[in-house]
Amino acid sequence: MTVDLSKPAADVFEAARTRRSVRAYKADPVPKGTLREIVELGRWAPSGSNIQPWRVHVMTGATLKRVGNAIQQAFLNDEPGHKRDYNYYTDPIEEPYLARRRACGWGLYGTLGIGRGDHEKSKAYRASNYVFFGAPAGLVLTIDRTLEVGSWFDYGLFAQTLMLAARARGLHTCAEASIASYPDIVRRELGISRDYTIMCGIAMGYALPDAVVNTFQPERITVDDYATFYD
Repeated sequence: MTVDLSKPAADVFEAARTRRSVRAYKADPVPKGTLREIVELGRWAPSGSNIQPWRVHVMTGATLKRVGNAIQQAFLNDEPGHKRDYNYYTDPIEEPYLARRRACGWGLYGTLGIGRGDHEKSKAYRASNYVFFGAPAGLVLTIDRTLEVGSWFDYGLFAQTLMLAARARGLHTCAEASIASYPDIVRRELGISRDYTIMCGIAMGYALPDAVVNTFQPERITVDDYATFYD
């Protein structure tokens, strides 16, 4: 499906269909009022017993640059001792999930002209993850570490609400689990207590329409692959 990356989504169906992981952004700042409007919409996301487990840190300007640069340098310098607060994937990853993950990774690198086994180029590109792909806004999502898996489900509803709202305002996003690979740096730079798990980051801004990386879209399974309908 061809998507006009500059066009706001007309309704929630179009927002869902045109939401994708955008990895190249214009330098144009997102108006603070728009950022606040998007984040505020998240308060209407559902949560079990109305617990509302979300805590979001919204960064722009010097703060975003400082945090991103600190994480990126740790990655480029192979600093030891960094570890996620939680496991994002199973180890090992079983099929069919392994094949889907590989297709996504190889497809993205293929779009960028990075061959399999080209570790130097792949590392150089991966480094862009940690500066939120140059987006003018970056979010860090955290959750009270005492909360259980049900609240993580709730948090997914919150995050998707933000990303769909961004599409309605002509913005794009990329959810970044990679930011959670350096939780101690994030906590240090933003003054976040260890009582909170660093869950992920979200890059947000106006998509750079001519960027080759933004043409990549991984295949999706069909509704018949995952849904059973009953009469």
